[in-house]
Amino acid sequence: MKAVILAAGKGTRMRELTAEMPKPMLKVQGKPILEHIIEGIIQAGIRDFCIITGFKAETIESYFGDGSKLGARIQYVRQLVQDGTGKAPELARQFIGNNTFLLTYGDILVKPETYKAMVTRFNSGDFSGLITVTVGEDVTKGAINFFDKEFCLRQIVEKPSPAQINDFKAQGMLKENDPVWYNAGIYMFRPVLFDFTAQLQKSPRGEYELPDAITAMLRAGHKIAGCKTEGRWVDVRDPETLLGLEGQS
Repeated sequence: MKAVILAAGKGTRMRELTAEMPKPMLKVQGKPILEHIIEGIIQAGIRDFCIITGFKAETIESYFGDGSKLGARIQYVRQLVQDGTGKAPELARQFIGNNTFLLTYGDILVKPETYKAMVTRFNSGDFSGLITVTVGEDVTKGAINFFDKEFCLRQIVEKPSPAQINDFKAQGMLKENDPVWYNAGIYMFRPVLFDFTAQLQKSPRGEYELPDAITAMLRAGHKIAGCKTEGRWVDVRDPETLLGLEGQS
């Protein structure tokens, strides 16, 4: 199994903090966000990484080098065009080959136990993919996920409107006291994913969206496992969130 980390964006919501520094290199408790992610994934037994870089790519590449100081093997691919999450993984296609791979954004922090749980869950059945979820987040700012009784994905809806959420409730898809599953942004896929990213059309937002490829996989009969994050889940989206992490363990 391999890992692909998307770390090409600038992170404009970080304001002046990312004027000269890519967001994944901002420090949490003395180490770059990206270093926390790599170390956690290594604990799940994955040591081969491809990091997709873009803004200030050399800052990331010079810091981590070939990965040997962390006990990993790291390659890099630069994303020249920022056109959405659906096409970015394709840049690692050659690196992935025929391997299953973990895919994560370079600004999402979870406990190492989450990566271990992902590997265990993925290996427990015949899945083409896996999607992580968490609770307690505003799904209108991310994506909401619906699962069957085996906790396999039935539907994913990107940035649902309040009206859509009311419709889900009216249809019985969202029931009182049931968890509302927010897309946690960490995945596993078999290379079959690329059959579907290749067919993507741009969304109304003008980007190629990974959830659209996942939806197409579901329609084609592929099984996508669900996996709950273990403990802390943080999207390091703004300076306030970054500051709040300093006191956490």
